[in-house]
Amino acid sequence: MTTITRRQALAATAAMPASAWAGRGFAAAEMKGPAMPRFNRFTLGGFEVTTLLAGTAPREEPQSIFGMNVSEEEFAAVSADNFLPTDVAQFFFTPTVVNTGSELILFDTGLNAAATSEVMGAAGYTPDQVDTVVLTHMHGDHIGGLRADSGETFANARYVTGAAEHNHWSGAGNEGFDTNVAPLNDRMTFLEDGGSVASGVTAMAAFGHTPGHMTYMLESDGQQLLVAADFANHYVWSLGYPDWEVLFDMDKAAAAATRRRILGMLAADKVPFIGYHMPFPGMGFVETRGDGFRYVPASYQMMLG
Repeated sequence: MTTITRRQALAATAAMPASAWAGRGFAAAEMKGPAMPRFNRFTLGGFEVTTLLAGTAPREEPQSIFGMNVSEEEFAAVSADNFLPTDVAQFFFTPTVVNTGSELILFDTGLNAAATSEVMGAAGYTPDQVDTVVLTHMHGDHIGGLRADSGETFANARYVTGAAEHNHWSGAGNEGFDTNVAPLNDRMTFLEDGGSVASGVTAMAAFGHTPGHMTYMLESDGQQLLVAADFANHYVWSLGYPDWEVLFDMDKAAAAATRRRILGMLAADKVPFIGYHMPFPGMGFVETRGDGFRYVPASYQMMLG
């Protein structure tokens, strides 16, 4: 009797032609296309924090957006060092839900109501559960989800934003603001730097990207996390090189100074942050690197609490 080893059996199977498998009912698996998680949830002390992927889209010619004040050669070299293509960038749009235990707070509303409501549903929430909507600033990808064709998206919510931000856009003649935000003015609370949204949620001025752009520090049971919005819009081309000019920054010098201040604080205190446009799930840490900084994506650190 001839004994066939497992290795010999596997080799014989591998040598069978594809036609032999086809006759046995095997078929090629369907290509599914790229995919990523739609939400990410973790605890921060007594808070529960959920980031929502409300949209993602490619943008061609990224140096027309980032590093506008550096040479094409420098931009290409930095990109190559970080394994990034120079012909296209991927943008992410990431509202954040914070459940404090007594209040459900939504930071920013995405590009449109349909997409934000859908991903909220995937995460287990409905828009009518939101108690407070915080608008970090008034760019369209942050206020676009406030209204749908059927009317107001967050029917039971109060609204909070920075006073300087609201004052600027009130006189700017901006269609998005006038349509989505202005009708909510009678339910809006206006904060200055250091103002409180709720217990453990504090406004921090981060002007430059827009005239009154705000970040928000979360603090619970001795743990901190910064909801950082758009103070840095790319993990390399903005965060890594804070002096590089960004197309969407309305005051580029002030935005660069804000980046250096906030990144320095995050690095020194080892505080994690959520960036609205960081690669999803949008959360990471900052460390110093030469004259700039380096983004360190969070892995399982926040799952240990």
